[in-house]
Amino acid sequence: MELTMIGAGYVGLVSGACFAEFGAHVTCLDVDESKIDDLNSGKIPIYEPGLDDLVKKNVEAGRLSFTTEFSTTIGKADLIFIGVGTPTRRGDGHADLKYVYAAAKEIAKHLEGYTVIVDKSTVPVGTARQVHRVIREENPDADFDVASNPEFLREGAAIGDFMRPDRVVIGVESEKAEALLRELYRPINLIEAPIHVTNLESAELVKYASNAFWQQRSHLLMRYQHSVRKWERMSMP
Repeated sequence: MELTMIGAGYVGLVSGACFAEFGAHVTCLDVDESKIDDLNSGKIPIYEPGLDDLVKKNVEAGRLSFTTEFSTTIGKADLIFIGVGTPTRRGDGHADLKYVYAAAKEIAKHLEGYTVIVDKSTVPVGTARQVHRVIREENPDADFDVASNPEFLREGAAIGDFMRPDRVVIGVESEKAEALLRELYRPINLIEAPIHVTNLESAELVKYASNAFWQQRSHLLMRYQHSVRKWERMSMP
């Protein structure tokens, strides 16, 4: 299976390396030439335990490569993941999706044959449908589906989270797209990790709900620790 990962940052690089470990042929594409030069020379631009060895192993096996060129990789891909940054916009605090939509426009120009374009970035509900609209407007004759496959990676444990997930969520609108994503994730069947299939909006919402849960959990733990320390000080003779 041929896979292109748009964005070689934290999500894109970790996901790309892990998909290569699953057996897919992965090309990580980024417009940052210096980042791609570093990756091609063996320098990893982020720190994540075990990532250096995983990247090196799969590059040497011929399953992982890096490029800045859309024209050489998009047309041959079965699956294209968009894993670019979605920084918070100044003023309103909403996610800035300009990089997502810019990637979608470039993807549209080079599509050949049936392809599934997958949102991997953390995006607001409704983004996948907007990506579909952007691609269709740019290339009306393209044969494609759009899907959502949110990531649930913790810094410092991302490779373990990816290779041994407690669940995988995929949002799709066609059986053909679902079949390709299930084939991609087939190695996790060995650990019996559940794959939850939803519509596009539900998959996007799951990611935001998960983030909100962990933020609230962290907040409650901090309050609990504060209360314990306060009680300990009050209890001291």
